[in-house]
Amino acid sequence: MSVTITDVHVHDVRFPTAASGDGSDAINRGDYSATYVELATDGGPTGAGFTFTNGRGNEITCAAVRALAHHVRGRSVAEIAAEPVAFWRSLTADVQLRWLGPEKGVIHMAAGALVNAVWDLRAKLAGKPMWRFLAELPTDDLVATVDFHHITDALTPDEAAAILDKGRDGLADRLATLERDGFPSYTTSVGWLGYPDDKVRALTRAAYADGWRAMKMKVGGPLDDDLRRARAIRAEIGPDALLMMDANQVWDVDQAITAMTALAEVDPYWIEEPTHADDVLGHARIARAVTELTGGRCRVATGEVAANRVIFKQLLQAGAIGVMQVDACRVGGVDEVLAELLMAAKFGVPVCPHAGGVGLCEYVQHLAIFDYLRVGASLDGRMVEYVDHLHEHFVDPVRTRGGRYLLPTAPGYSSTMRPASIAEFRFPDGPAWR
Repeated sequence: MSVTITDVHVHDVRFPTAASGDGSDAINRGDYSATYVELATDGGPTGAGFTFTNGRGNEITCAAVRALAHHVRGRSVAEIAAEPVAFWRSLTADVQLRWLGPEKGVIHMAAGALVNAVWDLRAKLAGKPMWRFLAELPTDDLVATVDFHHITDALTPDEAAAILDKGRDGLADRLATLERDGFPSYTTSVGWLGYPDDKVRALTRAAYADGWRAMKMKVGGPLDDDLRRARAIRAEIGPDALLMMDANQVWDVDQAITAMTALAEVDPYWIEEPTHADDVLGHARIARAVTELTGGRCRVATGEVAANRVIFKQLLQAGAIGVMQVDACRVGGVDEVLAELLMAAKFGVPVCPHAGGVGLCEYVQHLAIFDYLRVGASLDGRMVEYVDHLHEHFVDPVRTRGGRYLLPTAPGYSSTMRPASIAEFRFPDGPAWR
């Protein structure tokens, strides 16, 4: 059946999370929000996609989606699938809107929302969950999806094809492993910076009892407070569980090294976003320092606000990261994430996607599973972030068991929101905001 996208509907959906401290860190205290996109079709399913924001400003991203929507409206799914890079560039390299980026910020996030909605539509039409749809695509089709412009000095199409072809070996065995055990995960729900100590301890104890053996806390407040909270979490989880830390870019480079000199006491597995997201050389210097401080036990992780594949290319080339944290909708959707996964595989850096927020867990479970099945082909050092917030607003929410994600089975990208949730939390006229 030939399916054409007939219209693009955009919703400003916001959840009042700031009041409870959910999602709070050293620099952010927001109302988790989504610029939610629906692609209407002439008889096919509705494609759903979104980009995540932190409250105020969501209206700007919604406006950017509307500004780009004409590139999508009236296009057939078959036409888009036949020339994916041309379609992707129509959004990311619009001859006038590109000036507002290029390939970064609000315009790029809006493009990602539309691109992800198209992929959701494609997977629904194929009757497959996104991870399976991607994993079963021929190598040539996957390579044809990647825009290699500006990254061929790090990854060529031939190298990408070789990685994907190799990923076919043992795929059935890896899939059986996931079907049996689920995908490894860690939880961030225990350690938001706005939580009091007793709540942190109680949440950590409960998470450990539920099977989580990797947990993340926020740092970047007064160093004595960070160390006190880290000691409390470590006391609850014991010496063998993993404890990760996230500074959300609040430190200067020298501050980061000083802080990690103290925090190394509690054996952190990684320090996430220790400095400004664009500071490739700063991350490289911090990475060298924490390697020396901890004998290689701690590594630098970043990527949730890395603007595009070129930033990731430089982080990898500079040896600045030991963990790549791709974000499903900060960059330009599935197409660009695929480029980032392939570069990480070439450089031998594990991918642990950024999640949380609104629907990011739903998105990135598919990306991590695909990466394991066709690209990275290893679970060594791989985990998906999990945050226990707002899943009830999705038609196909994530499912976990014993600290692991279970494989999604419904067709699509798990990105469809419940109509009642859209109506309740639509800003500014939904009942939740009156």
